[in-house]
Amino acid sequence: MAVSTSAPAVAPAPHPLRTLTRVSWFLLGALFIFSGLVKLNDPVGTALKLEEYFEVFAVDFGSFFLYFKGMARALSIVLCSLEVILGVALLLRWHLRKTLWVLLGLLVFFTFLTFYSAAFNKVTDCGCFGDFIKLTPWTSFAKDVFLLGLWAVVFFNQRFLRRAFVKGTPAIMAMTFASAIAIGIGVRALGHLPYFDFLPYKVGNNIGQLMKPAEQARYRYTFERRGETKEFDAFPTDTTWRYKAMTVLNPEASKPLITDFDVADVNGNSYTAELLKGIKLVLIVQNTNKTDRDRFVAINALLNAAGKSRKNITAVTITSTSPAKFDAFRHEMNIATPYYFADATVLKSMIRSNPGLMVLKDGVVRAKYHYHDVPELFEVEKGL
Repeated sequence: MAVSTSAPAVAPAPHPLRTLTRVSWFLLGALFIFSGLVKLNDPVGTALKLEEYFEVFAVDFGSFFLYFKGMARALSIVLCSLEVILGVALLLRWHLRKTLWVLLGLLVFFTFLTFYSAAFNKVTDCGCFGDFIKLTPWTSFAKDVFLLGLWAVVFFNQRFLRRAFVKGTPAIMAMTFASAIAIGIGVRALGHLPYFDFLPYKVGNNIGQLMKPAEQARYRYTFERRGETKEFDAFPTDTTWRYKAMTVLNPEASKPLITDFDVADVNGNSYTAELLKGIKLVLIVQNTNKTDRDRFVAINALLNAAGKSRKNITAVTITSTSPAKFDAFRHEMNIATPYYFADATVLKSMIRSNPGLMVLKDGVVRAKYHYHDVPELFEVEKGL
């Protein structure tokens, strides 16, 4: 009986680009979904960032871009939802080639925005990941270049991603479901407050404490003497050393998280310290031109009830509108509270609602309400 001497078959080694392509495919899809969901969490904030870009482009390229400011919120939902939808399509490998071409269009657009911001110092925060992760302009640009690199790896090695996970009717159903979820998340956040608040004025934060640095600034001093350069942790008393530079060793910890919170009356007298004492029910009217006027009946009922509360709640209004214009507005809306003024950007950071309500207790944010969710007085008191 003959004995076979042939060697057992050896499986061919995987192509070295296979793993790289699949890792790049997964990272690209996951990052697009993450980026879109983070911004859909706060579509108003994303819209504010778009408005900032449109204002810059209007100055640099023509007033035509101001037309898009009125569409900022709709564009915010569309662009952020599109990121999520394309990320899901990529991970499912649904019409892979077409999906990649649309992704390239978005990536080129975002790369241009971040490069323009970085090179010309126009918009110092691109808002790529909302307020969850703050990136410098050049870091944002580097992130987009990295994503373009991932896209190139996937696009030129699609042969390793031939198998689509869903096809036909199931694929259409999956993409419809993903689209509905993404758009629904954004639309609900647009009509209420963000699901997760990453801003300095979120519930639980102490505004007064955040206006102070977490720790004292620490410095390192660089001096030079007769060609020798030396660093000191304390300013040297030896006058033979010549000063060259000073470096802050703890720039983040030594800078207050809140730096521009200032509330004043019509005469410019500060009300900030008083606002951070006791219990305050604060009505925030960012801009009277864009505020929702239909909700002031419910808001006024709450403000009036608060004035009779046994909890000693003081109701006040803060706006960024000019004194004369707001005086006319408050008479029209029957707002019967003392009113004060603050910077428009600060008010937009305090609450993503115009008008909006904030409850403060000794400077601590106890609750925030969108104008679609005006509470009853017992709900406010319960949170105290």
